[in-house]
This record gives sequence, structure tokens and C-alpha cells, in this order.
Amino acid sequence: MDLADKVIAITGASGGLGAATAERLAATGSKLALIDLETEALQRSALACTNAGATDVKTYTANVTAEQEVVDTFGNIGEHFGALHGVINNAGITRDGFTIKAADGRVDAKMPLQQWQSVIDVNLTGVFLCGREGAATMVNTNSQGCIINISSISRSGNMGQVNYSATKAGVEAMAVVWAKELARYNIRAASIAPGFIATDMVLAMKPEAREKMSRGIPAKRLGVPDEIAATVQFILENDYINGRCLEIDGGLRI
Repeated sequence: MDLADKVIAITGASGGLGAATAERLAATGSKLALIDLETEALQRSALACTNAGATDVKTYTANVTAEQEVVDTFGNIGEHFGALHGVINNAGITRDGFTIKAADGRVDAKMPLQQWQSVIDVNLTGVFLCGREGAATMVNTNSQGCIINISSISRSGNMGQVNYSATKAGVEAMAVVWAKELARYNIRAASIAPGFIATDMVLAMKPEAREKMSRGIPAKRLGVPDEIAATVQFILENDYINGRCLEIDGGLRI
């Protein structure tokens, strides 16, 4: 896919991997639909995209867990741009904790259902809703396209992240299903599993904690957001990538 003038929707686009992806795609001349709940940060991301070369940037304040908001957002994207060629399902949260904790042979704490459910709602249901509505918009506007789900190295199971790991395994599997179901409509799907990336959240950690994290990576450093953004661009541009998960983790395996 030649990305010049192609319409790409990105969730979680106000910062981190989403903003980095938006800015990289802007430099290709893409038209961007940026989706997030953080309105002010979203506007800053949009301005950066315009400065980077995007030919058209539109922002949408929406909660990816609210079905009608997602339906309305993608309906508005189709109406404004007249097409949709890519959906980057990047929005996600963490609410880490152990399933149970015990001392002296007795359980004294359990992960609350709300802590589980909040991650499921954003990371799994939100991806489903945006993927579903993105695919519908592609079909309705006769657009050949690609859906990319941002998974994680934690999809293999990371201690203290039962909720997050389950969702990231789920969105990888979802991309495989969509690759099979949507090929008849000229829509591809894939996923990316980042390792430890130097986002604002990671950079806010104590230096000694970051150093310990980096030592465990064969590449001996954290990844940078633009390396994930470059992978998004690669998948979008290569029309023979379908149903696969690309691991971008510096050689780390959990």
C-alpha cells in the first residue's frame, strides 16, 4: 500500500506509541484520524502530524469501550474522508497485580473483578469494537485496508499481569481471525508485540529500575517508540503481510 493520501485511524493517539505512529505516518503524506479520550494531548498530536506532513488530520474524542461512540466515530471518519485504509488498535491500559496473595497458608488478597474487567474492556473489547467498525467502514467505502493490533511480549504470560497478558494474547488471535475472515474484502490484519519500549511511563521509572530492565534485554537497551511506528508502516506498506505477529523486543523473550 502506498501510504500517500491513505486514511489511517489510530486509537490511543494522544501520546506514546500512538503519537509516534501518527507522526511517522504523517511524514508519508497519510491522512489521519486520531482517536483518544485526552482531548488536549490529542490536539498536540494532531499539530505535530500536520507539521510532519499529513495532508489531512481529524481528531475524535471517543471511549473505545463504548459501542455507540465507536460506531459514531468510524461513521464520522467515513463521512469526512470518504475512505479508510488502516486501523491501528493501539489504545490500552495496565492494572497490574497478582491473581491471589497468601501468607502463612491463607489467602489474604485477590485481584478484584473490576481490576480484571477494566483491562478487558479497553484492551480486548475496545480492539474488537474498533476493528469491527473499521472493517465495516472499509467495506462501505470500498477501501482496501489493513488492521493492526498492538499486542505485547506479555501475551506469552507475564507474572503480575494476568489481565493484561490475557488481552494481549487475545488481540493477537483476533488479528489471525480477521486475516482469514476479511481477506475476501481486500482487508488484511496483523499484530505487533513490542517488548520494553521507552514510553513516558517507562521513562518515569527510577533509573536503577530502567537499568535492570535494560540488562535483561539482549540488545542491552529499551526500544524507542519510533521503532514500533516503523513496524506499523512496514506492515501497512507490505501487502503480503497477513495474519502474523511481529515481535519487536530486542531479542527478549518472557
